[in-house]
Amino acid sequence: MAEANNKAEYLVGVDLGGTKILAGVFTNSLKCIGRSKMSTKTERGAAAVVERVAHCVQDAVDECDLDIKQVRGVGIGAPGSVDPENGKVMFAGNLGWKDVSLKKELEKQLELPVFLQNDCNICTLGVHEVELEGKPRNMIGIFLGTGIGGGLIIEGKLYSGYTRTAGEVGHMVLEVNGPKCTCGNRGCWEALASRSALFRQVQEAVKDGQKTVLTEMLGSDLKDLRSGDLRKAIKQGDKFVEHIVEEAAKYTGIAVANLINVLNPEVVVLGVGLMDALEDEMMPVVVESAREHAFPGSDKGIKILPSKLADDAGITGGAVLARRETK
Repeated sequence: MAEANNKAEYLVGVDLGGTKILAGVFTNSLKCIGRSKMSTKTERGAAAVVERVAHCVQDAVDECDLDIKQVRGVGIGAPGSVDPENGKVMFAGNLGWKDVSLKKELEKQLELPVFLQNDCNICTLGVHEVELEGKPRNMIGIFLGTGIGGGLIIEGKLYSGYTRTAGEVGHMVLEVNGPKCTCGNRGCWEALASRSALFRQVQEAVKDGQKTVLTEMLGSDLKDLRSGDLRKAIKQGDKFVEHIVEEAAKYTGIAVANLINVLNPEVVVLGVGLMDALEDEMMPVVVESAREHAFPGSDKGIKILPSKLADDAGITGGAVLARRETK
């Protein structure tokens, strides 16, 4: 339990997603001392979601027996295209948002400084600062969930690019005539190896008559399919599911090789959802594929690692951002 005092020495990190909001309270040394989670309920509209974010932050602070005045800043990661300087979410498809002034509205409700970044940039900050202790000068964070996103640390700093969209690694085209992606292109990495892509492949194959233990586990419609179910199927000897996961891992390795060829980082870290559930099944294949496809010699000494922060990457990165901006 945190000591009660009025000094604003705590930080809050928030991970805002299409299905859930997670808030964590951190000390200045980036130790998480409490958290709160609630559903996003995007169907209620942007104003209601912002209000829920504020409630989630307050609940996390209350959980630690703190007063909101003891928090000196909030860092939040939001999906999609964001404008950190003006504190706006320009477009977030899975939230149904366009031009939402998230920073301004949250500051009004919390009466605290709020700092905004893209969710994958935030996760990269968390991994870099806490998991890797800020050591790599150049690092790539890759996050495989419903989609695939990334973040870039170049010369020790988060790199967002000219139009602030750097790190959209999931939309590298790996197969020109491949499946259509949500972005409108075909054959994006995200359309080939994200959780959504794997689920789509499984469901389409089952409709075509493919046999799998997943239907025994979940029923023929597979509507409650989760990443962990893929792991369970593989452990039960389901060669069909094993093949689909292996192909996704190979594509991921090819994408990692492309990034190594272009950016030559010290470390590549892969994390969240899909990687958390299928690390043992995917990582060896990812590493082998990446080494195979990287330009000869370009990957020498480069580490390709799974993240251990799991779902805490976003809130940790939010706290890192808040600490940096309130020094």
